[in-house]
Amino acid sequence: MKAVLALLTLLPLTAMAADPTLYGRYEYFKLPEIGQTLKAKMDTGALTASLSARDIQTFTRDGEDWVRFKLATRDADGKVYEHKVSRMSRIKGRADENDGEEENVEVAHRPVIDLDMCLGDVKRTIEVNLTDRSSFNYPLLIGAKGLREFGAAVNPARRYVAGQPEC
Repeated sequence: MKAVLALLTLLPLTAMAADPTLYGRYEYFKLPEIGQTLKAKMDTGALTASLSARDIQTFTRDGEDWVRFKLATRDADGKVYEHKVSRMSRIKGRADENDGEEENVEVAHRPVIDLDMCLGDVKRTIEVNLTDRSSFNYPLLIGAKGLREFGAAVNPARRYVAGQPEC
C-alpha cells in the first residue's frame, strides 16, 4: 500500500485531472429550448457567450425579471421567445486608446439567460447574453466560461470537430 501511495505522489498533477476535449474554432450547438442548431464561434478571448437576438425587451413576471426576444439569424422565423433573466451584464465599449478618458466609454446592459446547449453528445447549461450579432458570420459566440463548462480546448486550425449535436 505504501508503495502505491509513493508512486501516486510521483504522478504529475495534470495526469490526475481530466483532459479537456479538443474542438475546432467553429462548432455546431443545438439549443433545445429554442429548437435550433446554430453555428458558433469558439472564442477564448471572450468571457461570456452571446446569442444573436433582436427586439429584446425585459419585463417582470411574478416578481422576477424576464426577457422577450426574437432570434437575429439568417433562418429566423420571427418566433418570440421568453426566458427568465439570470442577471444583467454590463459591457463596456472600447475607449479610444489615444485619449485615455474613461468618461467616454459606453456601457451596454445586456440580459443574461441560462440556456441549455448541446455540443456533440454533451449537454450543459451556460450563461448567454443577448445582443444583435446579425452583422457577424456566427450567431452564437461561446466564451471562456462556456468553454470551461464543456471542458473544451480549442484548436483554431480545426472546424466542426464534434459534428452535429446528438443530445
